[in-house]
Amino acid sequence: MSRLKNNLIAMDLLVLLLLCTAPLIRGYRSGLVIDSCEDMQLHHSGLSPQTAPSPFTVTTEHKRYRLGEDVKVELQGPVSTPFTGFLLEAIEGGSETPVGSFAIPAGAAKLLTCSQRPNSAVSHTSGFNSSYIQVTWRSEPSGDIKAVQFRASFVQNSTTFWVNVTSPVLTFTNARVARSAGALTGSGSTDPAPLVKSAASISSAECGVTKVCFSQPSNCDPAVSSSCYFMSAMMLPGGTAACYQMTGPYEGYIAFGFSADQSMGNDIYVCGMNSSGHVGVQHMYSTGQTTLQARPLGNVYNVTTSLQNGVISCSFTTTNIISIQGTSDFNQSYYLLFVYGPSSNGQIQKHTGDFVSTNKMDISTPVVVSQDAHPDIVKAHGALMLIAWMTTGTLGMMVARYLKKMAKEPRMCNKDLWFVVHVGVMCLTVAATIIAFILAFSHAKNWSGGAHPVLGCLVMILSFFQPIGALLRCGPQHHLRYLFNSSHFLNAVIIKSLAVAAIFTGLGRIDSSDGWLMKVMGGFLAWEALFIIMLEIHDSKFKHTDSTVDLESAIVNVDGLLIGLFFLGNLCFLVALLVGIGER
Repeated sequence: MSRLKNNLIAMDLLVLLLLCTAPLIRGYRSGLVIDSCEDMQLHHSGLSPQTAPSPFTVTTEHKRYRLGEDVKVELQGPVSTPFTGFLLEAIEGGSETPVGSFAIPAGAAKLLTCSQRPNSAVSHTSGFNSSYIQVTWRSEPSGDIKAVQFRASFVQNSTTFWVNVTSPVLTFTNARVARSAGALTGSGSTDPAPLVKSAASISSAECGVTKVCFSQPSNCDPAVSSSCYFMSAMMLPGGTAACYQMTGPYEGYIAFGFSADQSMGNDIYVCGMNSSGHVGVQHMYSTGQTTLQARPLGNVYNVTTSLQNGVISCSFTTTNIISIQGTSDFNQSYYLLFVYGPSSNGQIQKHTGDFVSTNKMDISTPVVVSQDAHPDIVKAHGALMLIAWMTTGTLGMMVARYLKKMAKEPRMCNKDLWFVVHVGVMCLTVAATIIAFILAFSHAKNWSGGAHPVLGCLVMILSFFQPIGALLRCGPQHHLRYLFNSSHFLNAVIIKSLAVAAIFTGLGRIDSSDGWLMKVMGGFLAWEALFIIMLEIHDSKFKHTDSTVDLESAIVNVDGLLIGLFFLGNLCFLVALLVGIGER
């Protein structure tokens, strides 16, 4: 009897426990809540919804829409109060029937068929827990819809939920918009292509107020200048998603990345042209000076792209967290890098330009990011090349060509004075070139960077062999002496031309303001060309005349005066450029 009594007590306790827990929500954690489509009520719950105002809201980016237009819809709440489930649909004013269709970020939500309309509602997926999600709604391609309102039900926990939380009314304007499609996804990506439309104008408005901004030139506005490379990052309410924008002159692609150092970005987004001729977004990853690895695009949505008037732009929202060397979080500090370059059949090539932030930054803290100043070693390289080939090298070449008739006395080292000056300054020029080359290579550690390093290597090689050839020359009276004179002169002209081209391309890499350095260099070169022309004209007048000693002395004096005037101007240009390089 005692055992039977104990069994009856246990059964009573079990029934009591079931009765106590029966009112709890038996939630559909998979998001399949189709039976709630008509009235948004949670029919699988034995509880009543909350009557207090909902902490969760439904908002749209615009107050009006057009036929066929995409509308961003945001569901959000306090960061400290995430929701674990939701149901969202759009209804026409005065009706309970869902209208339009939704597009969603992969993995974060699920599309439902309500009232036999595919993709007419959105709900959570298993394990959902967030205070923010953004989806895209598109109106019917045709019809007579006058006004639309979004409504949602939110589940906070097993006993707390709200139903029929509505957005402001979205009014209808009778006009159509054109859409452009064609997302560029990472190689091997299995994610569905995100919805793409023509990119809205990107500007520097709200920089440092609501978003992080990074640009070259510093503080440029892409809405004003077509030569502005620009990106911005803005954390959306809830801290689980970020909106990125990037734009710049079109070469093939632009990209920005987050990195633990200032050498190479790790987590990278690319805006570029794919093989079918569409602009889109790629997600990539790098572990250093290696080939970029394509990654699935992931939870990227609301992609907008544009390629107009030689400017490429991409904007998108993502819930992908930033992943750097084992650290994955939005709320961390990273260096920000921006690169740009050509592409071929959708494959990005080595970048031709880049800039990096001076300090680490956190995208959740709005700020205007400053660029890292060019390293002193790069400035020293540029200064040495300028001095070598625009001043000392030019002096050595002019002395050898125009002042050979200089008075023979006094002699130095048993050599004519002009020869001693020529050899001295040209040795100095070659030494400066070698030092500049070593500095550049020790900094870059590779040959990347477009035409500049190629030109620099050619200058280095030819400069190295020029004095060797001079040491092996035959005597002045040798019948093959003319071969040395011609080859020595020709090689000097080639080196000078390549050096000038290398200087222009090098200045272009660091001149990120208004092209001031390039303009001064252009004036520098024009000044030199003017005096060379004047010297050639002056000497040609007396080339075929029987010159007397007095006449030769007069010619030398005029040539010396012209060369003196030239170097006064030369030094002014040189100082201006050296100061400009130092300030970059």
